[in-house]
Amino acid sequence: MKLKLLSILVAATAATNAFADDAEQKTWEVTSELGAIITSGNTETTTLKGGIKVLHHLERWNNEYKIDGIYKEDEVENDDGTKDKQRTNEKYAISAQGNYKLNEKHSHLFIYGSHVSDYFGAYRSESVVSAGYGLRLLNEKTMWLSAEIGPGYKYFKYPDVSTEVDENGNSLAGEYEGEIIALGKLDYNWKISDNARFTQLVTVEYGDTNTKTRSETALLAKINGSLQMKVAYNIINNSDVADDKESTDTETSLTLVYSF
Repeated sequence: MKLKLLSILVAATAATNAFADDAEQKTWEVTSELGAIITSGNTETTTLKGGIKVLHHLERWNNEYKIDGIYKEDEVENDDGTKDKQRTNEKYAISAQGNYKLNEKHSHLFIYGSHVSDYFGAYRSESVVSAGYGLRLLNEKTMWLSAEIGPGYKYFKYPDVSTEVDENGNSLAGEYEGEIIALGKLDYNWKISDNARFTQLVTVEYGDTNTKTRSETALLAKINGSLQMKVAYNIINNSDVADDKESTDTETSLTLVYSF
């Protein structure tokens, strides 16, 4: 049977051009993206990925709000030879951060909160609150590097089928736990040209129970004045996971971002 591959890349509204050199900074900057891959024929799969990022610039505050998610469905063959579609990945994340500008140039205090719901990850859900200090370490015309560090608290839930056990040998499946963590972040941006930009974001949540490291490497290329293409590679590593879970998850995505 002939394999048909349909790649749908659609972007939702965005209120800023990522490569614009505006004389005055906009109060609101909204960027949203959506990508989809659908295959049919010998193999049937559906993958949807989307996200929205909002920046709010005030006199003393720079605030950031993010929502993103991914959903994947694959066709699997049963023991009797029949085929069914099953959900194989579903994850949603929401976060908010407020940055209070200090008198020193490119330095700030931040307060951060996030929640992740992951149906197939090492942890069923994770909520984090943190506060700390941020500083721009490199500030050139075409590139900049910022760092943030601070204490926080993480509240997480083990998967309902987790094989993890406590010190008494009792199953932790579906149980909630919490711990104090240290949070660190490095954010690098490089404007390669008027039409291309490279970004690298690394965050680390260090705790006694688990250390979670996330990395996103992305390249954005302007197609025209309003349309950009984004290629991204994401890595999530957890230092402590159940025996039936992998410690590292990776994801490669291709999306279009529309801005005006």
